[in-house]
Amino acid sequence: MKKRYFLQASAAMVGAAWLSQYFTGKSKVMATAKNKFEITKTDKEWRNILTPEQFRVLRQHGTERAGTSPLDKQYGKGTYACAACNLPLFTSNTKFNSGTGWPSFYAPINGAIATTVDKSFLMTRVEVHCRRCGGHLGHVFDDGPAPTGKRYCMNGVAMKFLEG
Repeated sequence: MKKRYFLQASAAMVGAAWLSQYFTGKSKVMATAKNKFEITKTDKEWRNILTPEQFRVLRQHGTERAGTSPLDKQYGKGTYACAACNLPLFTSNTKFNSGTGWPSFYAPINGAIATTVDKSFLMTRVEVHCRRCGGHLGHVFDDGPAPTGKRYCMNGVAMKFLEG
């Protein structure tokens, strides 16, 4: 009888340890990238230049509510830049309507983004962040249109649209 309880308890501990990686609620971008970004600031400095919602998304890996960003329906000619450091990230030529409620692109500007594995909320996803400041932008999925088959699903609040 004691052996059965020991085995059950051991299995429960192993299972809990394995599942804990999915319940952290945060991606591991900062730890993985080891803060080796061209632009680094303290939280206080970021809070001084970002809105509270931009700070939550870009610096705390939050997600804006679907359908709330004006950039989702923005289809003018121009460039989408990081709201934190102004690095150009995507062009309007690669934007498409994914129907998800978030601005979506099939390709970034070369060298503009970096990706890391995000294991949160019982999912494994690929997180997209600004390669210059490390700001969380969104996630990339393998269900986009040709020519890449990728869908870069971005938080609109993490970007700004530069016309032209």
